[in-house]
Amino acid sequence: MKGMTTLDEVDRGLIHALHIDGRAPFARIGAVLGVSTQTVARRYRRLRTEAGLRVVGLPNMDGIGKAQWLVRLTTTTAAARTLAGSLAARPDTSWVKLVSGGTEILLIVDVPLGAQTSRSLLLHDIPRTAGITGVSAHLVLHIYHGGPGVWHGHVNALNTAQQQQLRVEAAPPRQRELAPAETALLAALSRDGRAGLTELAAATGWSPATVTRRLTELRATGALFFDVEFDDALLGATTRALLWMSVTPARLDAVATALATHDELAFVAATTGSANLVAQAMCPDPAALHRYLTGRLGAIDAIRTLETAPVLATVKAGGRAVSELNKLVR
Repeated sequence: MKGMTTLDEVDRGLIHALHIDGRAPFARIGAVLGVSTQTVARRYRRLRTEAGLRVVGLPNMDGIGKAQWLVRLTTTTAAARTLAGSLAARPDTSWVKLVSGGTEILLIVDVPLGAQTSRSLLLHDIPRTAGITGVSAHLVLHIYHGGPGVWHGHVNALNTAQQQQLRVEAAPPRQRELAPAETALLAALSRDGRAGLTELAAATGWSPATVTRRLTELRATGALFFDVEFDDALLGATTRALLWMSVTPARLDAVATALATHDELAFVAATTGSANLVAQAMCPDPAALHRYLTGRLGAIDAIRTLETAPVLATVKAGGRAVSELNKLVR
């Protein structure tokens, strides 16, 4: 099926609204946008079909006792595609990206807190193939931007008053152990963040009323958030790159906090390793990325080194395999 090529004001408003509240009723979104409920529902179905729009419910790792590791695998070009696909099939990977022209794979691995578990996974469970030429692992210490939040660079169709009508307040996450039914609820929401109460009740064994109450509790305590997956090229982001930065430790927090406000960045996190700050840039074209690197980033003297790794394809996002790998020239 032919994909979309442009977005109008209603499309952009709907996408922005879903970033703010992925489960907002179509009637409420329509009231905010000044269009009918039927129009919102029709646009949502079209964006799902033609632009890959998908709302997913994801756990906040800080709230469920898990840690995230960024693992960089250097590979031969011949092995990269197959290896990326096998890594995406693992249940403990939530993101897999093919970068650096197809000679590097970045994956995010979610593991229970505990050094023994982490060491076992990272040193023994990563697939051993002749194509892997290097491995480095970086524990995510703090996420400054990304996860439960709107990428403000291009998702900016709604004004402040409109955003406030949709906003769902959530407390900072507090660590808790999920009950089996809550785990089943999160699994169902990871497949479709807008799944109906009947479907969620069937997945958990709860009544629809209990599902509603538990959803509200999980969101209010910061254990659950909703993300939106979409063809970023339609929002003007055709050039993506991972930025690995070494920042003076005393200024790391200040630099990361400042970078979290940059329109060009969709993710900013402090990690272990010599590159103690990682970000993902989303720019309209290579020239715009160059201007950002030499301008705004270049003006920050606390950034001592910078490595740029272009993102070639996203193989898995939000715990689900996606189709970008299949678009690459074989």
